Amino acid sequence: MPFIPHTSAEIEEMLAAIGVPDIETLFDEIPPELRLDEIDGLGPGLSELQAAQWMEERAHADGQPVCFIGAGAYDHHIPAAVWNIAARGEFYSAYTPYQAEASQGTLQLIYEYQSMMTALTGLDASNASLYDGASALAEAVLMAVRANRKSKSKRVLIPRSLHPAYRRTTRSIVQNQGIELTEVPFDPAGGHTDLEALSRYSGQDICALVIPQPNFFGVLEEADALTHWAHHNGALAIAVVNPLALALLKPPGEWGDDGADICVGEGQPLGIPLSSGGPYFGFMCCQQALVRQMPGRVAGKTLDLQGRSAYTLTLQAREQHIRRSKATSNICTNQGLMVTAATIHLALTGAEGLARTAAACHRNTLDLSQRLCRIPGVEPVFERPVFHERALRLPAPAAGVLRSLAAHNVLGGLDLSRGYPELGDALLVCATEKRTPRQLDDYTEKMGRILRNQGGPKCQLRPPA
Repeated sequence: MPFIPHTSAEIEEMLAAIGVPDIETLFDEIPPELRLDEIDGLGPGLSELQAAQWMEERAHADGQPVCFIGAGAYDHHIPAAVWNIAARGEFYSAYTPYQAEASQGTLQLIYEYQSMMTALTGLDASNASLYDGASALAEAVLMAVRANRKSKSKRVLIPRSLHPAYRRTTRSIVQNQGIELTEVPFDPAGGHTDLEALSRYSGQDICALVIPQPNFFGVLEEADALTHWAHHNGALAIAVVNPLALALLKPPGEWGDDGADICVGEGQPLGIPLSSGGPYFGFMCCQQALVRQMPGRVAGKTLDLQGRSAYTLTLQAREQHIRRSKATSNICTNQGLMVTAATIHLALTGAEGLARTAAACHRNTLDLSQRLCRIPGVEPVFERPVFHERALRLPAPAAGVLRSLAAHNVLGGLDLSRGYPELGDALLVCATEKRTPRQLDDYTEKMGRILRNQGGPKCQLRPPA
């Protein structure tokens, strides 16, 4: 947003109103030794260009780490136009669009967003977004318990290959509502949820099955078979997806014979920058039969008295978001600004652009994995196909390797020992479309050197085949 300075007269008026003599007095609690009177190199007569160049030089002095971490937050390219448009005042400061007559632009944007998400997921309806992907899954579990009237157990199966933060968040939200979350182990060779692991639950009263695609390890699940198992056993199928992956993979609405019932995920890959952990936004889509159980806001399109297109919140009363007893959810809200950016990003990128980005991410991750696996002792943890990220086993403790890589401005991945200690010294790596061949070479060279120092002479880099 633009900076609008106050005039000297306005400043004096404000200072007089609060009873202080000058602006410096407002900061008198800061100790003198922590104050900086002048900044070296920043002269009084620099032009805007010179000042920007000086700031860039200062930033470069701190180093610019190259990111190879994925695990639910991805370093994607965001076209400059996305946030240039999203930061316009009418979007940046828009309030909840309860008054349709004053909020047509906001409501139309939400409607367009919902249309894009249903096209991406292959489902019938979308809401106006949720806090984030993890809380969206918790909402989906609550929604499934309300919607699946055939089940009395309130029992939901969650694969252990699902993102650990999603599992923790969901458990925190639903555990005091009589809902039982049962974790299903993953196949140690493939890293996926094997149907054999579900066979013990066949014939039991199961409310819903959560199906990640891809899962936390980047491994592709057998989504069709898992969805069929859920429906055959009277359970709803809840898909947890990466929206970028859907540009290449079969959408949840086409899984199995009837499609997944509910689909949720994290929208960060759609134009949201990595900014110290957020804010992000969760998305939710569902089959038409479940739309009245869907939490959050839904924008609809209609015609006004003159026959012109008009937009409004629909299906739910405003009281649903105010009265606890009337609401389908007591924790959700729409992340309006993030959805605005995502809608612009999707419109600019288009289906072809999304597919090209997804393919580049897949290609770079496989390329990085192949390069790293030339180092003796480095090998894939799982044998199944992956998208976006891959788990690798190292011949040295992953935590120490990551610290050494970070010292050389490489954010080398995620240590899997915290969430999955049974995997040993394993690392989850990701290479998005932003990573260049030179960066992949640099990472491989530094990894090889670090492993030689930490793992001994046996960790010598193999020549390419």
